[in-house]
Amino acid sequence: MTSFQKLSETEMEVMQIIWECGHPITSSKLHDIFAEEKGKEWKGQTIATFLARLVEKGVLTSTKKQGRTNIYSPRISPEEYRSKEAKSFLDTVYEGSVKNFLATLYDGKELTKDDVTELRRWFAEKAGEKNE
Repeated sequence: MTSFQKLSETEMEVMQIIWECGHPITSSKLHDIFAEEKGKEWKGQTIATFLARLVEKGVLTSTKKQGRTNIYSPRISPEEYRSKEAKSFLDTVYEGSVKNFLATLYDGKELTKDDVTELRRWFAEKAGEKNE
């Protein structure tokens, strides 16, 4: 992915199915999953449109292996996507400052001693990892 593009709610739902599947998948199989498990009776073109957008956004790859049928595979893991989304949000809204984000999140709210201890431990671990 050259530049991060946040997924829409429905695109994310499609990716969740693909990630959970754990292997390459066809659009017809996705269509069946959405109909059977999600109760969504989408037309084939609707699924094809979402898949094309996901390929364009760089989170899926597409290969033609079964005649004219495309087979789709994730290019990134759910963890990689969440990390990119969080970084993009932090950069866009908080100018990349974790401190500003945490200040907004916790200003005016009571932090327990356990919360503070947990945050200190987490930051110490991260600092230790960078120093290795």
